Amino acid sequence: MNNPVNKYVVFGNQPLQIEDILALTEQRASARLQEDAEFRQQIARGAAFLDSLLDREGVIYGVTTGYGDSCVVPVPLHQVEALPKHLYTFHGCGLGQHLDAAGTRAVLAARLQSLCFGMSGVRVELLERLQAFLQHDILPLIPEEGSVGASGDLTPLSYVAATLSGERQVLYQGQICDSAEVHKTLGWQPLVLRPKEALALMNGTAVMTGIACQVYGRAEYLLKLATRITSMNMVALQGNTQHFDERLFLAKPHPGQMQVAAWLREDLDSARESHQGHAADAELRGLHRLQDRYSLRCAPHVLGVLADSLAWLRRFIETELNSANDNPIIDAEEERVLHGGHFYGGHIAFAMDSLKNLIGNIADLLDRQLALLVDCRYNHGLPSNLSGAPAATAMINHGFKAVQIGASAWTAEALKNTMPASVFSRSTECHNQDKVSMGTIAARDARRSLELVEQVAAATLLAAQQGVWLRGQMAEQQLPAALERMHAELAKDFPPLLEDRALEGELRLCLQRIRAQHWSLYA
Repeated sequence: MNNPVNKYVVFGNQPLQIEDILALTEQRASARLQEDAEFRQQIARGAAFLDSLLDREGVIYGVTTGYGDSCVVPVPLHQVEALPKHLYTFHGCGLGQHLDAAGTRAVLAARLQSLCFGMSGVRVELLERLQAFLQHDILPLIPEEGSVGASGDLTPLSYVAATLSGERQVLYQGQICDSAEVHKTLGWQPLVLRPKEALALMNGTAVMTGIACQVYGRAEYLLKLATRITSMNMVALQGNTQHFDERLFLAKPHPGQMQVAAWLREDLDSARESHQGHAADAELRGLHRLQDRYSLRCAPHVLGVLADSLAWLRRFIETELNSANDNPIIDAEEERVLHGGHFYGGHIAFAMDSLKNLIGNIADLLDRQLALLVDCRYNHGLPSNLSGAPAATAMINHGFKAVQIGASAWTAEALKNTMPASVFSRSTECHNQDKVSMGTIAARDARRSLELVEQVAAATLLAAQQGVWLRGQMAEQQLPAALERMHAELAKDFPPLLEDRALEGELRLCLQRIRAQHWSLYA
């Protein structure tokens, strides 16, 4: 592993949080498997119960029958051992980009956690090998495209099953290698998957859930960043901070909305101002408008919807993460095989479709703020396009003009992407899978939306930094403490724009900072 590990995430009977998955994906933690005898016996009982059913020639979906619509096709006992290999083999048809390293770790972690509930009929050895893949950072090359989100993420997860069996390719120590070669290097024997084990690995929601964990973590940070950018734009545009008055928000007490308003007050140090002001006082404070345009005045109302949604988004994602989500479910205690549909990713699909809408609105908010900043009709005296050029060259400088065009393009794409994936169910596999979740497409869409909104945030943050600097050049002012720290931090990497320069490198650096959650934002 490339980064030092300072904690462990233990897979077993205890539920995990999104933050545990993120710690693993970012290599801030290492994976461990619960080691006590009781846990190992719990897992072993499921596999032993399946074996006993085979001895009695019981009928078990995917073990003594074909898969999907072929569940009516009996598989004779002498072919049962070969069936798992056929499952991951014929599903080896994924296309598109491969998941990146962090995303692949999230998938492995989500699948391991689900199997640890002891209701999937797998051996302890399978859990140990999944844990070892995480520990040694052996990452199956998983194509992103090819799952309809029920029966789970069959095609992408077939690459996990195949690589555990010594087939297909993995990323290991920065190189793409054959899985068999990595097993040989480490002195391991590839697994020969037992009946139900390929199905247990593949017939679940690990890909959509792993991506959802990553998306959630980024969205949570984006909320705070968008709030900080709004604070900086309030300074640059000389906005009316009384729009965020605490008493005002007590009249409409959505908790997330109130939190965003509180963060804005904290940034703008509004406590120093009187909360008794009247309309006539506005001119005395140098305000240009009694009521700012909506992208400033209503920022808590826009951002607050995401803030208020994070709790239920977390609940949906973590419930899915901490569940046995394959089929059939093996209840060794009651000696029952329960045939159901827990592979269905409807909750993740709805969560990710909703998140696309939530963060699309953040892109729109920031894009509108940026439009105000660059337009000398609305920016209250700032130079056109935020150019810092002196008078002698002002006519040939265009400042942030193209950046604003780019931000508008990224916003439009994010808004186009808000179309919900979950309503585009397709009947597949001989109409056996006749209603599917599209959860994986929704999760991938949400990740793409986040990439776009982070680009809008990077553009608006650099513009806000320029606007605050320009305002300081026009009139000496003391920034509130939080904004002064942010302004100084940004200045280390992003100097004022005095003459036109290509800003792609700085935008990319800003994006890196955003995705690394570089700036500490609010307690």
